[in-house]
Amino acid sequence: MNIVILDGHALNPGDLSYDVFKEFGNVTYYPRTSPDLTFERIKDAEVVLLNKVVLSRELLEQCKKLKYIGVFATGYNVVDIEAARELGIVVTNIPSYSTMAVAQETFALIMEFYNGIKTHSDSVMKGDWIIAPDFCYWNHPLNEIYNKTIGLLGFGSIGQRVARIASGFGMNVIVHTRSSSKIDEYNKNARDDEKVKEVSFDELLSESDIISLHCPLTKENTKIINADTISKMKKNPLLINTARGGLIDEDAVRSALVKNEISGFAADVLTVEPMSKDCPLLNAPHCVITPHVAWAAKETRIRLLDIAVENLRAFLNGKTINKVN
Repeated sequence: MNIVILDGHALNPGDLSYDVFKEFGNVTYYPRTSPDLTFERIKDAEVVLLNKVVLSRELLEQCKKLKYIGVFATGYNVVDIEAARELGIVVTNIPSYSTMAVAQETFALIMEFYNGIKTHSDSVMKGDWIIAPDFCYWNHPLNEIYNKTIGLLGFGSIGQRVARIASGFGMNVIVHTRSSSKIDEYNKNARDDEKVKEVSFDELLSESDIISLHCPLTKENTKIINADTISKMKKNPLLINTARGGLIDEDAVRSALVKNEISGFAADVLTVEPMSKDCPLLNAPHCVITPHVAWAAKETRIRLLDIAVENLRAFLNGKTINKVN
């Protein structure tokens, strides 16, 4: 079996091994693949493994031997799913592999604003504490997250993990989601001090001290955070996005930051990745951006690779799992 990995560097920059796929056939590895090289590299492949390389209908129709596409991610919008289904090509993804890591990143971003760890450390390393007249000082607002209200847009596995952590900090958790049943199931198994409250979207905007996004990107919610929805928010909330960049109208968020309509914005994702030179959020005030690394803890990547192997093994055994088409 001819197996091609199109863009394997992000998952494995050298600390893991793709040899685990050799039990299934001949493996050809590429760290990255540009659009002009994609067809040439997969034209004879039966199995294609990828992360962010786009596989269009036109391209899939030319790949006569292709039987299976394994996406190294939860999101699979890079593949024309309908075309793959029509052509009899199975597509699988990796669900729920990064729940712990993304929840961890969410609170790392929150704490950057509430504690100012990096700001204070930089000040100390500059020598400011040496010349301070008192035993302590602070040059960044310090606030407790205890008793603050965090509003979660979306309540899948990551949103639920964030809710549990927030409850541990003594926060009030409110949720807006399309799936009320997820909230019912969560609350049924939660302690009284862990239960979350379901609210409308407008209530989430107006009641939250912190708004954290944990929903997939759809046509309906593209740029759901925009000038209009920002105007409905509680005064000076903190906005966190570890979900999908397209949920945010970046021009509107920059404007809100400049006008101090929101106290801060922190994100691990952008509409265009890598970041473009004209990204409105580049050097925006009160803004923290990490380069899509919430998923990238080594333990998380090991888990992802293990699931990818099991996905392919199950397909070859006629018992496909994690199929998305």
